[in-house]
Amino acid sequence: MEPDVITSWAWVFWLGLILLFIIVEVNTLEFTFLMLALGSVGGLVAGLVGAPWWLQLIVAAVLALLLLFFVKPPLLHALRKGADPARSNVDALLGLTGAVTVDFRGGAGQVKLVNGDIWTARVADGIAPVGLVEGAPIVVTAIEGATAVVVPASDPTRAEEAAE
Repeated sequence: MEPDVITSWAWVFWLGLILLFIIVEVNTLEFTFLMLALGSVGGLVAGLVGAPWWLQLIVAAVLALLLLFFVKPPLLHALRKGADPARSNVDALLGLTGAVTVDFRGGAGQVKLVNGDIWTARVADGIAPVGLVEGAPIVVTAIEGATAVVVPASDPTRAEEAAE
């Protein structure tokens, strides 16, 4: 193809690329593809003012990189500034204390956490289940599926709070 033909039809390429980046951004919501779409807008504008196709590519790439490195981080920081700092779901269970409700026999047992949840539990790898009898204090170190991975706690007063 002649360079003039490529330059004259580059706007179709830029519009398709912008549309693709916006569709991906709507699904990811992390602003990377938004910055790439805005860089593509720069390439489109360069093409509309008569720049050759190679200059359009350079304009789009430079603009996208500038946006990715200098606009995206402060934008993400500003959006996360008012976010709820409270942990939720599985993250909220990590480090929670509790007490054993069913002795650990055969590697598995049951625990009641201080938040009132009762979980099937197993002892963390490398930890012996010695002393994990009913009422013994524990700390949750991980959640694997529907099983809490626990280790013995050193503070017995926390176990009393969990049993209540």
